Amino acid sequence: MPQALFDFQPQRKIYSVSELSQEIRNRLEQQFPDVWVAGEVSNFHGATSGHLYFSLKDADAQIRAVCFRSQARYLKFKPADGVSVIARGRLSVYEPRGEYQLVVEFLEPAGLGALQLAFEQLKTRLAAEGLFDPARKRPLPVLPRTIGVVTSPAGAVVRDILLVLRRRFRNMNVLVYPARVQGEGAAREIAQGIERFNRRPLAAGLRPVDVIILARGGGSLEDLWAFNEEAVARAIAASKIPVISGVGHETDFTIADFVADLRAPTPSAAAELVVHRKQDFVAELEDRARRTSQIMRLKLSEARQRWTELRMHRVFETVLGRLAERAQRVDDCVAALDRSLGRRLSESRHDYLRASAGVDRLDFRQLLGLKRAQLEERSRKFQTEFRRYLVERRNRLAHAQVTLHERSPMVILSRGYSITRDATGKIVRDAAQVAPGDDVSVRLARGEISARVQGRKNPSPPAPLPQRERGN
Repeated sequence: MPQALFDFQPQRKIYSVSELSQEIRNRLEQQFPDVWVAGEVSNFHGATSGHLYFSLKDADAQIRAVCFRSQARYLKFKPADGVSVIARGRLSVYEPRGEYQLVVEFLEPAGLGALQLAFEQLKTRLAAEGLFDPARKRPLPVLPRTIGVVTSPAGAVVRDILLVLRRRFRNMNVLVYPARVQGEGAAREIAQGIERFNRRPLAAGLRPVDVIILARGGGSLEDLWAFNEEAVARAIAASKIPVISGVGHETDFTIADFVADLRAPTPSAAAELVVHRKQDFVAELEDRARRTSQIMRLKLSEARQRWTELRMHRVFETVLGRLAERAQRVDDCVAALDRSLGRRLSESRHDYLRASAGVDRLDFRQLLGLKRAQLEERSRKFQTEFRRYLVERRNRLAHAQVTLHERSPMVILSRGYSITRDATGKIVRDAAQVAPGDDVSVRLARGEISARVQGRKNPSPPAPLPQRERGN
């Protein structure tokens, strides 16, 4: 055989590290352009760039995975360590470290839908922050003047709400904020509707909204997802106006239901809960007016009876008797004054006639003028004396009234004193008049109490009263 055949040696292909990595990457991407991998998430962390990095592992192996921001923003849930997932993507090589990895384009929880997992994650986080706490729930107004409704104006929901409100309270003011309730951007419009109603009182001349209804008909979890968004939950929690969630059917629950101040099973039920029937208000007002009238009549009857009892009390009878006696004395004084005035007038007239008889030769006109002047002078003196006498009598009467008031038993009782009577009604002035075990009654300024003598002490001698000054 020719020697050249034995001298043949194959040429070596020498790769650089970068070339080899690139070759492996090309072959992996060509061989595995679209694969599904099931595993458990571990070593998860998110970068500030928005990319997600984690590993997928099972009992025997693990593989690195990356989900770039362009795909991560479409995920319905947030991956976490320990969560079993199913990932779809392509195999590639990260050349700087020479590691192969799965470039994830789609990710969903294994055994649990992505939306359901996202729902549970957000519910757990908001509950930990206290947004579901019953203590922060606000009561609804009894009779709202204006109701705000955030819903789609094109659906049957808004018509059902308006029909229920019109049937229960026809003149109710309703404002509708049009918002999409499904699809991209729906959560943002719902949150804007809540914020807009809260800012409404700041606008001049606009009536504030007393309560807000979030309304949507039934549907799947995907259809109701706008009400599971965090933006809507935060807007409800920040609202200063009570919010009623009437989303879906009775079996549907959303995050908005947990954060809202009240959950209604349906939109129509929300309209029924927000306002009572007008007939119920009228009946309640009539019932309260009737009960108030009865209570007022009862109070007036009790007060009238109490007034009669007080008026009939002998203390007041004594005071009234003394006042009547003083009034009679005043009448006697006035009568005596009238008699005195008549007597003096008669004497003056007699003196005038006697004097006029002795002066026939005098000029009658001159004499008449003189007597008239004398009579006027006496009349002025008499009037002055009469007024002084009346003032003196009135002062004495006023002094007597003041003295009578100061010595009135009720005034003395109001200063903290009391009147004690034994079982026979006799006033007790000395402790020796009663013995232990005797029943006594104590009259106070207001009311009367019954008591029983437990014991008695020898009274100390009373202090001597100060001598009154002369002239008092």
